[in-house]
Amino acid sequence: MTEDMPLWTPSRERVEEAALTAFTALAQERTGRLFPDYDALHAWSVEDPGAFWDLVWDYCGVVGDKGAQRLVDGDKMPGARFFPDAKLNFAENLLRRSDDGDAIVFRGEDKVERRVSWRDLAELVSRLQQALRTVGVGVGDRVAGMLPNLPETIAAMLATASLGATWSSCSPDFGERGVLDRFGQIEPKVLFVVDGYWYAGKRIEVEPKLGPIIAQLPTVTQVVVVPYLETADQVAQRLPKAKSLDLFIKPYHHRPLDYVRVGFGQPLYIMFSSGTTGVPKCIVHCVGGVLLQLLKEHILQSDVRSGDRIFYFTTCGWMMWNWLVAGLAAEATLLLYDGSPFHPHPEVLFDYADAERMTLFGTSAKYIDACQKAGLTPATTHDLSTLRLMASTGSPLAPESFDYVYRDIARDIQLASISGGTDICSCFVLGVPTLPVWRGEIQRPGLGMAIEVWNDEGRPVRQEKGELVCVKPAPSMPIAFWNDPEGKKYHAAYFERFPNVWCHGDFAEITEHGGVIIYGRSDATLNPGGVRIGTAEIYEQVQLVPEVIESLAIGQTWDNDVRVVLFVRLREGVTLDEDLEKRIRTQVRTGASPRHVPAKIVQVADIPRTKSGKITELAVRDVVHGREVKNSEALANPESLALFRDLPQLSD
Repeated sequence: MTEDMPLWTPSRERVEEAALTAFTALAQERTGRLFPDYDALHAWSVEDPGAFWDLVWDYCGVVGDKGAQRLVDGDKMPGARFFPDAKLNFAENLLRRSDDGDAIVFRGEDKVERRVSWRDLAELVSRLQQALRTVGVGVGDRVAGMLPNLPETIAAMLATASLGATWSSCSPDFGERGVLDRFGQIEPKVLFVVDGYWYAGKRIEVEPKLGPIIAQLPTVTQVVVVPYLETADQVAQRLPKAKSLDLFIKPYHHRPLDYVRVGFGQPLYIMFSSGTTGVPKCIVHCVGGVLLQLLKEHILQSDVRSGDRIFYFTTCGWMMWNWLVAGLAAEATLLLYDGSPFHPHPEVLFDYADAERMTLFGTSAKYIDACQKAGLTPATTHDLSTLRLMASTGSPLAPESFDYVYRDIARDIQLASISGGTDICSCFVLGVPTLPVWRGEIQRPGLGMAIEVWNDEGRPVRQEKGELVCVKPAPSMPIAFWNDPEGKKYHAAYFERFPNVWCHGDFAEITEHGGVIIYGRSDATLNPGGVRIGTAEIYEQVQLVPEVIESLAIGQTWDNDVRVVLFVRLREGVTLDEDLEKRIRTQVRTGASPRHVPAKIVQVADIPRTKSGKITELAVRDVVHGREVKNSEALANPESLALFRDLPQLSD
């Protein structure tokens, strides 16, 4: 495949069958206009957002009362209000089916395998709803979960949402401080916890940290212990205010769910920033905004159909869990996995895809790179014929990873690198099932997302790197930050640089094909000699060096300038010597540019990352410069920060 040809182009049949094609036809019928391609449809979606989101509501079959108005104060950001007089319930829209088909399939490494039918899910949600109502949970109350990616986690969220209450979650690998930094701010009434979990074959009990956590959450009146290690009853007996899940719902029998319909802007989720630069920000997302945006992303942008079987490798501390769960609204079966993606062997997720006839395989760029480095070739070892879409997020997907997917995983699939995040509980840029996939590019901005790339003067540019911005409101932008009554933190996070324009903090470029390339976070960009360099441009080259497992680049203040420092984690038994340094520099110089070549290359045993697997350049930069890392609890491996402190290699 030559560079001037796409890696994949959808067949005429795929285009004709896509929901996006039917949606476009309906848009033409309603507006009396022609939309000959995706770009024309996108232009209309941002020119007339009220009409566009009204059509999304109708096409995706939102259950609820739409009300009379579509958009109020649409020129304000923040401040725009979508569907201000609508009434709906999030859970009601996700529990559309009640039959014996699979709603959820769960695998916990090689330890647990379960199936939950739509009927069984509705029954569990019904019993949980009754139990939560009995302990006083109602509209606006917060319910929190420190839980793995279990079916019970989804049921607890749905029961919470069914009452008009607000759900928030994190994964059980968070330390005591990490949990309290999050849930302590939002003051939950009920706390769901797990008795333990499995990771890489190891049984990990969490009881020792539960007591101290509960003691410091005075608003919690009920603790519910969910079984995974089958010790929930015993753990609950030793905790204050606790019952096992079985005991909590025992008095209640299945009855039709009583959905409390609330306003479009009612809080649904409280999600958290990574917290690596301080106490995590509590980002409040609303019922209608999350539902509309994720219905659009599943049905139109990912072509998820009723009966599809969709998977995303995620924990409950990452917004991709919230993204995946919304697939129920498209009547898809959710394939859940909890634990290490490489246990008991590297092919375990592809085994899952094969056995369950997966249609959407979602994962991280880091996972794809790790599979490539491990030499996995699922195209020759597994039947992935049902797979239509592979999605990747978490960090930029390198062009070589695009090549690997089409060469060694599946040749006739849509590969969608997607990007957005916790801030909008969705994507700014993502896949389009009716368009080609170009090497190294995210296909397009999402419908309804008025994305541009601006230079430092605040002017839009194409085929030039700059700040990713959104110039018009979207329904899934946060309604607020928790405990930010005047909106100062919210404004500072997104609107300080460009007034009335959302500045997302990504360093990006719009390509000649109309696609988007993300070069990393703009606050982590490097500026040697005043030239802005995205860290992803360096990683893209370094990952081609076979001895390097992963790398991290920062800008170190040095001699009245900034020099690029590259940290590398190498394969077992490999030592960074003069020859390897030379090959790394040569690869970066020839593959990127001389400006990208690191001034220093340092071997380290580990690289710090967040709970969702993203490397943390800012934390390393602080350590190297002798600054305090304000919240190391947000890291999956905080002990690794010590590896970067007072390095002699960086003193000259």
